[in-house]
Amino acid sequence: MGFEFQVVLDCADPHTLADWWAEALGWDVEPQDEEFIRSMVAQGRVSEDETTTHRGKLVWKVGTAIRHPDRPRVLFQLVPEAKTVKNRMHLDIRVGDEHRAAEVERLVGIGAKVLHEGRQGPYTWVTMADPEGNEFCVT
Repeated sequence: MGFEFQVVLDCADPHTLADWWAEALGWDVEPQDEEFIRSMVAQGRVSEDETTTHRGKLVWKVGTAIRHPDRPRVLFQLVPEAKTVKNRMHLDIRVGDEHRAAEVERLVGIGAKVLHEGRQGPYTWVTMADPEGNEFCVT
């Protein structure tokens, strides 16, 4: 029996980082139901401290997600501590050898940093960091 899963990324600013990754991958940020959030606050079931405003809309402060119809959901979750060490798990964006340089350039243009280039046998990749320093590879 197989299970569905989502990838969860701890971060300091989930909504901004989700926007960045949605642009990087060509995915969509999941909409949040602003009226539902308002009703939960009005009923006293959650406090206003559990919400924030992002791009002019009321959203849950603790996080948001991006989605593609054929891929696992990626959830961006607010954590209090900053990233301090190398990721133990990372995403690979697979674009192929012929598109790698252009994709790296595009990602740098939207705020990624190149960390180093790697090679193992016939495989090559570029290790990069997103705006919060989370490593990922372009292969």
